[in-house]
Amino acid sequence: MDANWDDLRVFLTLAREGTLSTAAKVLGVSHPTVSRRVQALEQQIGARLFERLPDRFVPTSAGEELLADTEAMEKAALSIHRRSAGLSDTVSGVVRLSAGEAMAVLVARHLPWLRAKLHQIEFEVIASHTLANLSRREADLLIREQVPELAGIVTRKLCNVAHAVYAARKLTLRHTSVAALIDQPWIGFDDDHSYMPGQRWIHEQIGRRPEIRVNNWLVLHDAVRSGAGLAVMPCYLADQDPRLQRVGGVLPEITTEQWLLVHRDLRALPRVRAVMDALVELFQRHRQLLEGRSQT
Repeated sequence: MDANWDDLRVFLTLAREGTLSTAAKVLGVSHPTVSRRVQALEQQIGARLFERLPDRFVPTSAGEELLADTEAMEKAALSIHRRSAGLSDTVSGVVRLSAGEAMAVLVARHLPWLRAKLHQIEFEVIASHTLANLSRREADLLIREQVPELAGIVTRKLCNVAHAVYAARKLTLRHTSVAALIDQPWIGFDDDHSYMPGQRWIHEQIGRRPEIRVNNWLVLHDAVRSGAGLAVMPCYLADQDPRLQRVGGVLPEITTEQWLLVHRDLRALPRVRAVMDALVELFQRHRQLLEGRSQT
């Protein structure tokens, strides 16, 4: 069989996504194109590759066998792509950096400094809590609170991040003890984002769910600014906002770590290495802010 790689890529995506609509979205093509490519591949192979269920496509036994071989082909192709990228000796081109929403804001604030230092590099900053796949080069670098157990990933610790309770500066708070703050309205994250720093602290110390629940840091930040309630926020995000006030001190039990992740095949690529070194320097320069010591 001399299968077309484009057809195999469509097959692989449909097997992973399960529906024509999601596969088409991932591939950037139409539904009929996905269906036509899969049918052409089935005719070429002479076997049915999917069971067409009412709500999804499920690989048949023949499809499972082809899936294993196609994934091996993809892995080899991606490895060649990463290694060939690492042969470049120029500090120029595009570097894709993925970070959580709040950390992406910090990086964005310092893009003028990064661009002045690395003026030949184009930055793509992806604000997402979804773990981008470094093997598939969905991103070149990741900044994350936790280090996933993935093969081929090289890590470096950037910093510790402090958190504290914040409120709008226009609010008058006579006392800042936890007991005095229990009756205040609180802002936190919804159930799908209960892993966010500070959510467990609110439940344990305040004893109830926040009255206002959001799904990202930027909305939470604006809600606190508006005076809607109190919230636990990273100090680097809130301390530099003149419209906010810190309520009490740093909460040592909510200290988190930030790690820089890169695929081992890309760490020696000059532009990636240059951005890594610049990020390490950036975090060192702003260590006091990150650790909540900028107000002392």
